[in-house]
Amino acid sequence: MSVQKVKTEKSGRLGINLKTREIIAAYLFLAPFLIFFAVFVVRAVASAVQMSFFQWEILRPARPYVGLANYQELLSDAVWWEALKNTVIFALLTVVGTTIVGLAAAIAVTRPIKGQGLFRVLLYMPQLLSVGAVGLIWVWLLNSQFGIINYILSFFGVSPINWLGDPNLVIPALSFTTIWWTFGFPMLIFIAGLQGIPESLYEAAKIDGANARQSFLRITLPLLRPTMLFVTVTGFISHFQVYGQPLIMSNGGPGRSSYTVIFYLYQIAWRAFRMGYGSAVAIVLAGIIAVFTLGQFLFIGRDVEY
Repeated sequence: MSVQKVKTEKSGRLGINLKTREIIAAYLFLAPFLIFFAVFVVRAVASAVQMSFFQWEILRPARPYVGLANYQELLSDAVWWEALKNTVIFALLTVVGTTIVGLAAAIAVTRPIKGQGLFRVLLYMPQLLSVGAVGLIWVWLLNSQFGIINYILSFFGVSPINWLGDPNLVIPALSFTTIWWTFGFPMLIFIAGLQGIPESLYEAAKIDGANARQSFLRITLPLLRPTMLFVTVTGFISHFQVYGQPLIMSNGGPGRSSYTVIFYLYQIAWRAFRMGYGSAVAIVLAGIIAVFTLGQFLFIGRDVEY
């Protein structure tokens, strides 16, 4: 077989080699998603950036260009800063809570116990509920007059607590509710991470005299760093966009103590019809999320090996 014939077979009838054909096939499979992404995400983001430079109000036909005026107004907007503070506190509490509870639950249901599968299903079930159902359940549970939480605390001599009516407690209460609702997803991710750790490492550590705490700190946690990075990054991105819980459980109150950025964005864009200013809020929030995500990669992901 001549060299020229071999080259022709590798290149195919159209003169395209195998690697190029595989690349073309990969992009053809990706094409539907890329088209959907370009039409509904990239175009929407570009429109939001454009609108943020205009005084864009639905009820007014004139939409004058205002440059950075919307962003300048945001810097002096007291409600925005309060909503941002509430959002950051909520995201920190919820991400830390879901990570700790998810990891603890994953370790518990990874042990060889009877009914392991049933426990995994029961722990994951809250994740299947809608935000409306979760909100209504916990509004009843946290009720200051007849809620079961205060009823249980009364056995320990604790006076009734107005969880959702106290400005200092409403964000922790919303965070606690969200942790109960969403820790199932991190639990599943941690289960997968734990199952990827070779059992021989624990056996070797046991032979060397390591106890359970030392094995957890020296083997489990270091090898779970990639999983931890994924859980915290996706958690921050998700919980920074909280909206349903404060809307259903406290309606942003009392006062503005449970206003979050997305809740405030809704008030601006769809109540006051200030689309230009609302777009500026959305763009700045996206930038803050990007900064938090980058910080997590630098802090948690610097020693991660993939």
